[in-house]
Amino acid sequence: MKKRLIRIIIGSIIYLMAFLIKPEISWFSPAMFTISYIIIGGDIVWKAIRNILRGKVFDENFLMTVATVGAFCIREFPEAVAVMLFYQVGELFQSYAVSQSRRSISELMDIRPDYANLVIESGDTTRVDPDDVKIGDTILVAAGEKIPLDGTVIDGTSMIDTSALTGESVPREAAVGSDVLSGCVNINGILRIKVTKEYGESTVSKILDLVENASSKKSNSENFITKFAAVYTPIVVISALLLAVIPPLVIPGASFEQWLYRALTFLVVSCPCALVISVPLSFFGGIGGASKAGILVKGSNYLEALAQTELVVFDKTGTLTQGVFDVQEIYAKDITKEELLALTAYAESYSNHPISLSLKRAYGKEIDKNRLSNVEEISGLGIIASVDGKVVAAGNSKLMTRLNISYSEDVAIGTVVHVAVDNSYAGYIVISDKVKPDAALAIQTLKAAHVKQTVMLTGDSKSVGEKVAKELQMDQVYTELLPGDKVDKLEELFTQKSAKGKLAFVGDGINDAPVLARADIGVAMGGLGSDAAIEAADVVIMTDEPSKLGTAIKISKKTLGIVRQNIIFALAVKIGVLILSAFGLATMWEAVFSDVGVSVIAILNALRALNITKLKS
Repeated sequence: MKKRLIRIIIGSIIYLMAFLIKPEISWFSPAMFTISYIIIGGDIVWKAIRNILRGKVFDENFLMTVATVGAFCIREFPEAVAVMLFYQVGELFQSYAVSQSRRSISELMDIRPDYANLVIESGDTTRVDPDDVKIGDTILVAAGEKIPLDGTVIDGTSMIDTSALTGESVPREAAVGSDVLSGCVNINGILRIKVTKEYGESTVSKILDLVENASSKKSNSENFITKFAAVYTPIVVISALLLAVIPPLVIPGASFEQWLYRALTFLVVSCPCALVISVPLSFFGGIGGASKAGILVKGSNYLEALAQTELVVFDKTGTLTQGVFDVQEIYAKDITKEELLALTAYAESYSNHPISLSLKRAYGKEIDKNRLSNVEEISGLGIIASVDGKVVAAGNSKLMTRLNISYSEDVAIGTVVHVAVDNSYAGYIVISDKVKPDAALAIQTLKAAHVKQTVMLTGDSKSVGEKVAKELQMDQVYTELLPGDKVDKLEELFTQKSAKGKLAFVGDGINDAPVLARADIGVAMGGLGSDAAIEAADVVIMTDEPSKLGTAIKISKKTLGIVRQNIIFALAVKIGVLILSAFGLATMWEAVFSDVGVSVIAILNALRALNITKLKS
């Protein structure tokens, strides 16, 4: 950009000298115009020659070169230089616009760690490359340093700045046992972290890869412009050639020089720069703006598809709810509540299911594994285990039915764990999940964005699923689904949208990966979501806030609006000036405006895609 600016300034000074200095020698002004032209547009001419040698003829460099060299041939020196000058000014604006977009994404890219403080056997630390740290190693992160790899805090407490990943400015607390993500910044304390993922699999590495490759997936609009330019450019070149040759041969009194000038003007007008530059730039800006809000879009094709979303299908646990289960109620029969909770916690102690973890958390005491034996997990039903010689069966109503044990059906709404001891019903424990604070806002935002239906799919019980759906005012809910059932249900929902409409699925777990991949747009909760879900998704919400999907749709619609504005504006001006130039009613100056002026206006308009302040939920 600096080199181009210097050349523009020097070339412009010489260009003005050609007008202002009027010596007696006749060749002075043409010479000054020629020098100015070489300084300003020499690189464009060179690119055109190089591209022709490579077989790429019909591009903007070729059009500019033919038009301006032709203008020199008919001694229209000022206009030839002006065309190159304004074209280079337009290119300067383009470079600035791209750098602004890249700077927005570069702020996100600043999460790349430079080093890791590896704790060695002696207890000292040594600075190493993050790639050299292995799973199970311990690293030390001082205040102000980036966390270089994903891991679990084993010593220390601190506040963590997650804004680079999530776009949220409020810090989060990290203490012993907390999982921390690479790319976040340690604000005040000193943390010792046990590494759980190698650098190549860490959050920061995956995010960098997602953003760096986002521009490789073109939207339909970009593909259209690329194909349009490939067909359009040869047509206008041939049209210009015919315009220069045929009228002087068939129209009495028509001069070849006059029609050549019109043809050259026609060529300058025809350059499709405004479209070729501004459309990809608009999508690039939209992706950059979404990144600032903590929304990673893996390609401009997905950004475009978001604007056409008609159905949004949500997983429940971890997506609309926090995925943190708490014991809400204990009903005990013939034993105390404390004993019922203890026996259930022991029976569930080998499982890492969220319900099992909530039971152990509610029990709050250390599990003595010696009291436990003969543990049998029955998929989809529950667990049977021996605790202190008693056979404890803990699970859902289907487990009780399978064991021919009568159970209480009049229970509170929630996930119910029925418990039987020695084949006798002992009571039940009600566990429920908490709805995320912004889940209701998410549904409201989607309806405001004209999404036709919001649907929830869950493996939870009918009572729990319907309670959450009613609380959030969702349109449909399907409950008690296995992972395979979710895909089948998604296939049914595809029939409820229009041909051009899109279906988005929002999930966070490993079991959501097949559905995320099947949906038109897969949206993963990235902050706490599983790697498989993030890998399968097309859009990743780093804040774990479902309301950000509404923000993403708003950004998509704004970006598409800007793209349409640029296409309509550019084509309308160009077609108008093309017609005027063919009839000799537009000079090279109007041609310059219709090309460079329209490009600059379109580029400045495209930059608006970066501004997402008013779109944040």
